[in-house]
Amino acid sequence: MAEQKATNIVWHQGAVTRADRERLSGHRSATVWFTGLSGSGKSTIAVALEKALWERGVHAFVLDGDNVRHGLNKNLGFSPADRTENIRRIGEVAKLFTDAGIIALTAFISPYRADRDQVRALMQPGDFVEVMVACPLEVCEQRDVKGLYQKARAGQIPEFTGISAPYEPPLRPEITLRTDAQDVEESVRQVLSYLEQRGIVPRR
Repeated sequence: MAEQKATNIVWHQGAVTRADRERLSGHRSATVWFTGLSGSGKSTIAVALEKALWERGVHAFVLDGDNVRHGLNKNLGFSPADRTENIRRIGEVAKLFTDAGIIALTAFISPYRADRDQVRALMQPGDFVEVMVACPLEVCEQRDVKGLYQKARAGQIPEFTGISAPYEPPLRPEITLRTDAQDVEESVRQVLSYLEQRGIVPRR
C-alpha cells in the first residue's frame, strides 16, 4: 500500500453520481482486467472487445500497459517495486473510469497476485472482472511479435516475466481465455457473454 503523504485533504463528492451516469449510458460500468504473459493476446483482445462494445453503444476504453508507460508511468522501470507501483497507479485510474460510468479494459502483464488483489480491493464488489489470458510460454515465445523473448533469453532484458521474473496466475479469475486454442473473436464473445450474464451490458 502506498504511503499517504498529502495532508489536510478532503474527498469532494460531485453532484452527479455513478448511478446517474450509468442510467444515461444504458449500461453498468466495471473494470475488465486482462492479465497474462507477454504475447498471450491481452492487448489484441482488449482492443477488439473495446470495438465490439462501442458498436453496441457501450462506453469503454482500453488502458494498455505500453501506452501507460509512455506517459503516466514513464518514470517506472520493471523492478518488483516499480511493477507494484505501476499496477497501483493504473488500478486507481481504472477505478476513476469505473466511477465515471465507463467500462475500463486494462491490458497489463500484472505478474503479482497481490498487486491484482489490491486493485480488486479498491473496487466495489462485482466491479473487478479478472480475465486470465492463458497461453503456454512456448506459444508466447513463438509469437514474440516484439522480439522481447529473444532479447530476454540473450540477457538483454533483465526482469522479464516468464524468463527471468515470475508470473503468478490468478487463483480464481472470473474468466479464463485459452488463447492457444481459441481465436480473438471467440475470446471477445466469451467476455461479452460474461458481461451480459452479470448485467453489466445489455443482452443483444
